[in-house]
Amino acid sequence: MSDALRRLLDNTPEDPVITPHVGVMTLRFELHGCLDGRDKQRAFAPLKSIWGREPDLAVSETGDQDALDRACWSIAALGPSSQQIRQRLDQIEKAIAERIDAPIVDVQCEVL
Repeated sequence: MSDALRRLLDNTPEDPVITPHVGVMTLRFELHGCLDGRDKQRAFAPLKSIWGREPDLAVSETGDQDALDRACWSIAALGPSSQQIRQRLDQIEKAIAERIDAPIVDVQCEVL
């Protein structure tokens, strides 16, 4: 057993428990002019290269992978409160709308 696992198992009740909040935003995009999968990858490269490097975010294409006229991407965010998660996801949505050359047709956001 590793020392890190042993320390986690030996935690005493006096240690404060921090429960992070999780938010998931799913964006659906409409694409125009994509002739193949490479065009689609180029259009959404900033999603992974910019927001995929943020320590509190996870970014993934979650649907419509084979479609050339639409795309579905999800962004998961961790934070100390649901209010901060909502604010962070709102900021990200606005930044994506400015940086990605594809109109957003639907946004679904859920904070757990």
